Amino acid sequence: MAATRRAPRALDGAFDSLREALLDLELPEARVQPADRIRAAARSASMLAALKLDDCWRAGKGCDGPIDVIDMFSGCGGMSAGFRAINGVLPSYRLALAVDIAAEANVSYARNLGLEPLNADIGELARDTKDLARALRGSRRRRDHPLVLIGCAPCQGFSSHRNAAGQADKRNNLFVTFARIATRLEPDAVVVENVPELLTDQYWTYLEESKEILGRQGYQVHVGVHNMAQFGVPQERFRALMLAMRKPFRAPAPFLDRENYRTVRDAIGNVPAVGAGDVHPSDEMHYTAGHRESTLATIRAVPKDGGSRPWNAGPDCLRRIEARQGRAAYEDVYGRLAWDRPAITITAYARNPASGRYVHPEQDRGLSVREAALLQGFPSDYWFHGSLDERFRQVGNAVPPPFAAHLAMHVLGELLGPEPAEPAGAGIPGPVGPSFARLIPALKAGHRTLSELGQTA
Repeated sequence: MAATRRAPRALDGAFDSLREALLDLELPEARVQPADRIRAAARSASMLAALKLDDCWRAGKGCDGPIDVIDMFSGCGGMSAGFRAINGVLPSYRLALAVDIAAEANVSYARNLGLEPLNADIGELARDTKDLARALRGSRRRRDHPLVLIGCAPCQGFSSHRNAAGQADKRNNLFVTFARIATRLEPDAVVVENVPELLTDQYWTYLEESKEILGRQGYQVHVGVHNMAQFGVPQERFRALMLAMRKPFRAPAPFLDRENYRTVRDAIGNVPAVGAGDVHPSDEMHYTAGHRESTLATIRAVPKDGGSRPWNAGPDCLRRIEARQGRAAYEDVYGRLAWDRPAITITAYARNPASGRYVHPEQDRGLSVREAALLQGFPSDYWFHGSLDERFRQVGNAVPPPFAAHLAMHVLGELLGPEPAEPAGAGIPGPVGPSFARLIPALKAGHRTLSELGQTA
């Protein structure tokens, strides 16, 4: 049975206060569109938060707002960090509950965000309503306040790099499980981020089922794909986004074109030099893997500032593959990042130069934890718990905080604003084909656009 009711909000007046505060911000774009000033103000503030994430993060410490946030699959806190950073522009959100099963990520979350996550299996919470009720009772959730629910299920089950298990991978079912939890919590908005492989033929049924579950409870659902570089993140990283609200809304729109993307230099150009395997004395997160001499020899052979591995450098296995194929193989392996371009996607394996273009533009080493975090858009003082591998895993699996901050302010504008004249609609109408990874070169080259995805599948 469709549910069109919404939970009573004793503090709906908080929305009125937020509207007034948003319109009082001195943001030029808010004055250019008098017909829709709330959304214009929110968009202007969202760009500020994404591009000045570090400043907003520091200014937002100790600030809370009237809208509660529950973060499922919270990881080390990338999405939560973006929502909290918004409070540095306008106190809007309050972290009420975080849930994740990864102990090392929970330590990082608690240290940076001041909230101890619940170490729990989301699947178990969904199966047992009593467990979910106990989790809520032990949280900071205020029953009479608006609620935004975040869900970023572990992406490895959908990843093009690790999808051999296909639909048998139990992590895929967590996407549907999260939708069921959302219907029980009745949030005002649902924000779901994941890898775009979720939109392929193999996994589309999970997305469709989730949309149907939310739709039956009165939510309007939009699905899109976004390039993080268009939202102030210094890397080209394509991510799927599902938004759901009980009212018509607009989808987030990018604000940077290719000529204005933030670059590797913008992110890590001022980070001090460090040797391979060394820890910088002023920052315990600024350290890299200790490379073997053979790895260092390969790295030294790679030209500075965006260079690729010469054919005669690196392991023999690469040359054998090249000889067999008759062309270059794994061209990004051992490659250097380019100073004046965005990084490639920062993954959980970015610690290893043999995993892709993860060598420093000038120094003969792989990336440090701090550099990977800055390329992911984390605040410059963010701390990560665990071993080197665990820290890189947390960074690579996180939602980039600048994108999360943009989303947080966008959601605020949609919750506060009137019904839009041109709402977002359902977004991508069907699966994008057998693989999203195969579409990326055409998207980067401009031969295809994100708005075309799924239309001819």
